[in-house]
Amino acid sequence: MEEWGSRRRPLPVLLLWVNGLMTLGFAGARQQTELCNESLMLEKLPACGKFFEEMMKKVDSKKWCNLTEFIMYYDNFTQCTEREANNASCFWPNPLAEGFITGIHKQFFSNCTSEKVHWEDPPDEILITLILIPVMLTCAMITLVVWCSKRSDIL
Repeated sequence: MEEWGSRRRPLPVLLLWVNGLMTLGFAGARQQTELCNESLMLEKLPACGKFFEEMMKKVDSKKWCNLTEFIMYYDNFTQCTEREANNASCFWPNPLAEGFITGIHKQFFSNCTSEKVHWEDPPDEILITLILIPVMLTCAMITLVVWCSKRSDIL
């Protein structure tokens, strides 16, 4: 009996040890031990913006609102900002990086407002048809159900 009691004591110690290993990242979790160097990140981000600006000069300014014209440049820009934020031990996106990206958006895409769609009713002939078809089908189905329920000898 005493042998059983001595075997149970190491179990809580083992569980605490495993919990400690998992907390330290032994199970694959990566902890960020360095603090974000915001000044380094803010120093490096303008290089990303400068490169994007140079690439956007190749695109006609009338096409700046068409994403397909510059999607590769924009992808390089976002990857650059993410890389520089990570190099400064900062997560991405963060408020400072978002502020920088917003500034780039204001510089290049401030005139890209979406036009509001003006909805109109269809012509009366089409509207009447679209209303009457479901009403007629509903009446036909009700008639069919009532007729079949009165003729239970067929079923």
